[in-house]
Amino acid sequence: MKKTVIITDQAPPVVGPYSQALAAGPFVFLSGQIPLDSKGQMVEGDIVVQTVQVIQNLKAVLAAAGLTLKDVVKTTVYLADMANFMEMNRTYGEFFSEQPPARTTIQAGALPKGAAIEIDVIALKKT
Repeated sequence: MKKTVIITDQAPPVVGPYSQALAAGPFVFLSGQIPLDSKGQMVEGDIVVQTVQVIQNLKAVLAAAGLTLKDVVKTTVYLADMANFMEMNRTYGEFFSEQPPARTTIQAGALPKGAAIEIDVIALKKT
């Protein structure tokens, strides 16, 4: 099975030995995104601001693969504090209102750069 690396300058650059996304077969696997802007700077703000930035990053990487949020089949949401769940969930729901993907949400001990949230996704390529 052929693997294709997906890269865009519309999302934060990678800071380690991983790809922004990797297409394999009918799936595209996106690495976790934290609330960094496309220059790699952490955005300031509460969980709503951070969730919006993370989803904007995911949208940018998906677009580089020719996909949209509608193509996402699974997400994993990592929260630094489950006390942020309700606001994250409300904000997330604004982006995934129709036929939302399967999702797992967990509290992580800590996230990179002190982020309050990280989300990774699996998307299905259009056939």
